[in-house]
Amino acid sequence: MKVLGIRFCTVSNGAQDLAEFFEKGLGMKPQEMSGAEGHEGFPGAVFPASDGSWIEMWAEGPGMPAGVMLQIIVDDADAWAEQARKNGLNPQGPMDEHGERIYFYKAPADFPISVQSKLA
Repeated sequence: MKVLGIRFCTVSNGAQDLAEFFEKGLGMKPQEMSGAEGHEGFPGAVFPASDGSWIEMWAEGPGMPAGVMLQIIVDDADAWAEQARKNGLNPQGPMDEHGERIYFYKAPADFPISVQSKLA
């Protein structure tokens, strides 16, 4: 069992300002957003790192409630969920979405975390 990357995701009404902070203030380059053509307003932004990790931000809206989430990318999300259950945790899922298998956890202080891996 191996961690392959870390993603930090935030959804807020200040997402566009945050993206400009990363791009214009810190000089980070966002990845191209497929499907953003013809999108009204701010479509979101993803700032990748060289190790497969990234920071992403999205505007709050229908189906996108405000919040933050730590996403842990692993080699086998099912194995991680099985280990978590053995250790007394209650992972929710799986959910298969965007080519990934995803399990959700509530960490202490109600901090949302997902553990996910690529689908075979």
